[in-house]
Amino acid sequence: MSISTEISRRFWNLPQKADEETAREHTFIDDIIAKAHIERLLLENLGGISTAFDGGAGYGRFSLLLAAHDVHVTHFDISLPMIEKAEELAGERGVAGNMTFIHGSLEDIGMFDDKQFDLVMSFDAPISYTYPNHRAVMKNLMRIADKRICVSVYSRLAWTYHFDPAQKEKYILDRATRDALARWTLDHGLVQRAGHQPDMADVRTFYETGLMDPFEKTAWSFETGGTPWPVSYAFMPDELCGILESGGAKNIRLSGPGALSRSIPGVVLQNIMSDDGLKREFLNFCYEYDSNLHVAGMGKDNIVAIADL
Repeated sequence: MSISTEISRRFWNLPQKADEETAREHTFIDDIIAKAHIERLLLENLGGISTAFDGGAGYGRFSLLLAAHDVHVTHFDISLPMIEKAEELAGERGVAGNMTFIHGSLEDIGMFDDKQFDLVMSFDAPISYTYPNHRAVMKNLMRIADKRICVSVYSRLAWTYHFDPAQKEKYILDRATRDALARWTLDHGLVQRAGHQPDMADVRTFYETGLMDPFEKTAWSFETGGTPWPVSYAFMPDELCGILESGGAKNIRLSGPGALSRSIPGVVLQNIMSDDGLKREFLNFCYEYDSNLHVAGMGKDNIVAIADL
């Protein structure tokens, strides 16, 4: 097991992570947009799909969706609290019979056979957390896929934290929320933003390497007892396409969920979300706009790729 996997295991097994992740789509507008985008993409590409592997499936944001559409899903995650939450939700929604739950790391999926699953998917960037083994992990996910693969990874072109420590602020649905990230953004991030001056050397290092923090810094924090954010590698769109093509993928389609929302003021986003009819129309248009190849790298955080095999 690599140190990246060990760091991810410690972080995602924190007892609060399952509840934090479950709350995201009720707390942040960008998460609502991304979930709606991926849900629609999956449902439009379920033809011929009866089995699926969800790598880094978390609390079941998308595995539960497919199970409800009579796909048998192998729900695979590094976090036991996440798996326990997913099992609970599967029971509540009556889809447990369509799901198999396995605890493990994306760097260790050798137990699965070649072409074992019709669809292989991995969302919210777990592949990015496997650096420096991200290319091998991607190719191994392609190995176990028979018909289709759909993934999301961090985008190097979309990462704005170097320039705005409070960049999540405009996406907060309820400013009275008690969500930890939202509260930090409102209570501390806005203050930091007022005097923030980006370190351009750090910006350039990130742009050149794709690493959000130096690998050595994250590893040191972990080895001295900390629980740092996992090692995070951000892809370029053409790099992601190249890895997929080298694994035999065809008909590769990229999208950038949240690309449109980046240009919209927070108060307008909140107005849209408060009107159910307008919200539906907006999410439909976001799907069209964010699916344009020319904005694929400029989603909120992730590049989404779907391809045939």
